[in-house]
Amino acid sequence: MADSRENQTTSGSSMTEAFPGDAVLDVLIVGAGFAGLYALHKVRDQMGLTVRAFDIASDVGGTWYWNRYPGARCDIESIHYSYSFSDELQQEWEWSEKFAAQPEILRYLNHVADRFDLRRDIQFNTRITSMVWSEQQKHWQVGFEDGASISARFIISGAGNLSVPKTPEFQGIDDFQGEVYLTGNWPHTPVDFAGKRVGIVGTGSTGIQAISAIAKEAGSLTVFQRTPNYATPIGNGPADPQEISEVKANYPAIREASRNHFLGVPYSDVQPSALAVTADERRATFDNRWDRGGFRLFIDSYQDILVNKDANDTISDYIRERIHERVNDPAVAELLAPKGYAYGTKRPPLETNYYEVYNQDNVTLVDVRRAPIDSVTRTGVKTSEGEYEFDVLILATGFDAMTGPLMALGIVGRNGRTLQEKWAHGPQTYLGISVSEFPNLFLITGPQSPSVLYNMPLAIEDHVDFATDAIQYLRDRNLDAIEPDETSEAQWVQHANELAAATLLPGTDSWYMGANIPGKPRKCLVYLGGAPTYRKICADVVEGGYEGFVLDGAKVPATAN
Repeated sequence: MADSRENQTTSGSSMTEAFPGDAVLDVLIVGAGFAGLYALHKVRDQMGLTVRAFDIASDVGGTWYWNRYPGARCDIESIHYSYSFSDELQQEWEWSEKFAAQPEILRYLNHVADRFDLRRDIQFNTRITSMVWSEQQKHWQVGFEDGASISARFIISGAGNLSVPKTPEFQGIDDFQGEVYLTGNWPHTPVDFAGKRVGIVGTGSTGIQAISAIAKEAGSLTVFQRTPNYATPIGNGPADPQEISEVKANYPAIREASRNHFLGVPYSDVQPSALAVTADERRATFDNRWDRGGFRLFIDSYQDILVNKDANDTISDYIRERIHERVNDPAVAELLAPKGYAYGTKRPPLETNYYEVYNQDNVTLVDVRRAPIDSVTRTGVKTSEGEYEFDVLILATGFDAMTGPLMALGIVGRNGRTLQEKWAHGPQTYLGISVSEFPNLFLITGPQSPSVLYNMPLAIEDHVDFATDAIQYLRDRNLDAIEPDETSEAQWVQHANELAAATLLPGTDSWYMGANIPGKPRKCLVYLGGAPTYRKICADVVEGGYEGFVLDGAKVPATAN
């Protein structure tokens, strides 16, 4: 199975041509997705600094460049899953659907790159292989796969949270004689499934989207499911012109409301407790949120479903009941109904007619908990109970989330300490954006920040603004470096872990906990205090002169978290 992320010939001028001799960039940016594009615009156009962005892809888009699988779609409404930094951009762009599909999101990011003339400072088809801090020179030495290198005072990493696909674990995968596709690394040319025997492994968010789309075309589709998911309706449809007009007229207030909501969307109907109302009232609320679609059932129904097992049982039972209503065969419905873990402790998938797929004659569900996959053969997949022959095999097996993209950069901090060594027992960050012993390095939506539990474009803007404000703060004072104090970092890690322990998340094996990757430390990778609380903490840190950070060797008192 070829890796289409392998380097191609570097486009444009090389770094040695663009920055000859011992020139040092002010800022080096990793990635050209939502984070990289905004960071480039902010650093170059608003701060006037020397900057260059690098991406292994051949164009902009980040995760939306790679994840082109059938059915790929955002699970936040388009009007909210977009940049807020430019009112002109907000006003001019028109979304065609409530929840944009991958091609439209990619067009949007291309539009942003063109509108702000960003490509001229992005080097594509370029893989970073090392980032080594020089204590003597107070900058990072960044090496590339082709042997070139460049120095930069600061690094802003927009490497992404879900950008490194999980390595296939199945024995014999390289022996399969048919077509093999990884959803997180999908071909840029259309894949024809018509009349073909297709097998797909995985029923997470990605798998659910792909299954719904591929089932319409494939001659037969066999779904290998290990853990069923609590999938709920996305409620997609054409964008409502009147709603779009109202949003554009009130974008400042809507963005403010979004930033003051746990998930970064302006929902306002959440109730205190699922246990404080009657069964009929609770059912009416669940029905209302189910019908309205999106994450409203998850985040806009009751506040206690992620912290109280009894409250969670009410919504978990509700979703299981709705699954049974939609699947004709009771035995299949039972296999699709999740058990043994709480709703919301895995990323809640959103779907369109997913469960109805299993009513089609051309779709078969295989329970790999009962019949594990033994191997991939030359002709298909072998389980403990039988063999299945395929023309096409699709792996929707997820990502090495949050930490994987950073580990792949070859980061080495003070005294030769690698990030792998630093994070051997789980990520250690301050505010999820910086790491002690790794000065002048900013991790956009890094582990132990709200990240994937916050509307990503807004989370990215918050973090890029924090990073660039810190850079400007140092420049204004002729300071060389900024990094967290070890005590503040330890306190932040403890705070994030305590918040996670107060919820139901640690009770479930999920990529939120790093549990999907063999050997990965089992730690909660997201900050669960919500976006408003997190933003207030960050604002207080800045207001206090970057409390908890060491600035060029002068210690600043740590803030209490």
